[in-house]
Amino acid sequence: MEERYSRNVPAVSADDMDTLRRSRVLVVGCGGLGGFIIEYLARMGVGSLTVVDGDAFCPSNLNRQILSTVNNMGVNKAQAAADRVREINPDVTVRAVPEFLTKENAAGLMADVDLVMDALDNAGARFILEDAATEAGLAIVHGAICGWDLQVMLVPAGSRRLHQLYPANYTPGSKTSLPFTPAACAAMQAAVAVRYLCGQTRESDRDLLVGSLRDLSFESIHF
Repeated sequence: MEERYSRNVPAVSADDMDTLRRSRVLVVGCGGLGGFIIEYLARMGVGSLTVVDGDAFCPSNLNRQILSTVNNMGVNKAQAAADRVREINPDVTVRAVPEFLTKENAAGLMADVDLVMDALDNAGARFILEDAATEAGLAIVHGAICGWDLQVMLVPAGSRRLHQLYPANYTPGSKTSLPFTPAACAAMQAAVAVRYLCGQTRESDRDLLVGSLRDLSFESIHF
């Protein structure tokens, strides 16, 4: 095993590390959540990442998006994510898709992947994501944030839980986001993803975990 992964063991077994090296993950959204998710999975040793985002960095991203710097304003987020992965772990195969998720490109993005990471910021895009994942027979690790608050859930293939969770006309009451909330939410999503890829999913992963970092309170909501 490479020295770069030596601190992963024995918390994660050598066999699990081999599994992760063969795993292929699609991350849709490379902003607040997605930037941290990509960072964690690349450092963990997930072998192949497809990173998708049509947006470019702007100054309001600087408070929370790990990939944003004063030097890359205007740079596409997916391309910045791919560059970051290559700097962290050249052993990871990374493909940048500098496009927004659409009904037209969703199916193609899900070809040859094992798991989908939801790092989106609106219900409409999540519905497109879930529809395509349902067709492809793929699970999704969902995450969402607002201010101090976060939620995480494993969406089993075909369960349609995002459609159950969000009303068709849902619009967030606020777009506020603090620096540490996406990092915490993404860490939980990455942990769920690693367990899923290694065949160690827990029944509780399928519940909606809702939490607030303001008072460190968490509640698990069973579907």
